[in-house]
Amino acid sequence: MADRVLELLAPLQAALSASPLAVKVSAAVGCLVLSRLALQLLGSLYTFFLRPAKSLKSFGQWGVVTGATDGIGKALAMELARKGMNVVLMSRTQSRLEEARSEILAKYPKVQVEILAVDFNRVDEPSVRQALQQKLDQVKDVGVLFNNVGVSYDFPEFFDQLPEDRVDSLIKLNVTAATVMTKLVLPGMALRKRGAIVNVSSGSGRMVVPLLSEYSATKKYIEQFTICLAAEYSAKNVHVQCHVPMFVSTKLAKIRHASFMVPSPATYARASVAHLGYDTLLSPYWPHALQIWLYESAPTWLLSKGAMMTHLSLRKRALKKLEAKKNQ
Repeated sequence: MADRVLELLAPLQAALSASPLAVKVSAAVGCLVLSRLALQLLGSLYTFFLRPAKSLKSFGQWGVVTGATDGIGKALAMELARKGMNVVLMSRTQSRLEEARSEILAKYPKVQVEILAVDFNRVDEPSVRQALQQKLDQVKDVGVLFNNVGVSYDFPEFFDQLPEDRVDSLIKLNVTAATVMTKLVLPGMALRKRGAIVNVSSGSGRMVVPLLSEYSATKKYIEQFTICLAAEYSAKNVHVQCHVPMFVSTKLAKIRHASFMVPSPATYARASVAHLGYDTLLSPYWPHALQIWLYESAPTWLLSKGAMMTHLSLRKRALKKLEAKKNQ
């Protein structure tokens, strides 16, 4: 592919031989920029459309998904099962876990499905960690972990106005849960010298999002945590990845209808599982990757101002609805 790029640039390079020095320098810089963009484009085409997915069995026998009874988490569990991997579903409500297990087994009766009702808001308690460890010990060969459980704001809000319980739950669900789960599965993966851990982040961690400050910060933690762990454990063949979705049609995002830019959980999950074991930091659904590239190419001050205006409008609308409910 690189040879083809150089071939296309050859006529331009020939024309520069008779040009003044300043023009040559400017054109050379332009050629380098264009070459880099062309190589990035070719790399992206391979990553999203040509690269084969890895066999899930190369990671292990079981996949664990947190926050697995709805949205992206449930779709990820379903996709792992579709690919023939046994799954452990972890979420707060026993009845919803049983429903999710029944759905998976109805579609994919050959896989095994284990469930564990756990309140990740209490993940810092020894009894909760013990229950998690016991379930992981029970299934033994955990090959894939999706740290998906999380929470956001009810609506954009100034940080000093955020309820105390939400301040705490944002840290516990978005940061502590992923950290603890990773700590629990890593020893076994490192010993077996295989495994993949995917921390589900958010586009909010890649940009300035005023009025969602703590949520954005928790996602930035996930990104940095992943990058460092990936370097630590690469020699032990444990792949640690951060997948960065933009909007997906889920209850958390408060978007009911899927579209090309806002995929359904199932569409997103297929893309996410297809990239297991590859890039450390990636938006697995390619329209999301394009969105993030465009955002990161724009001036930060402009994005910040636009986000502030949008979130102030959403906040105003949400507060009006709350006031209307109080007056009913």
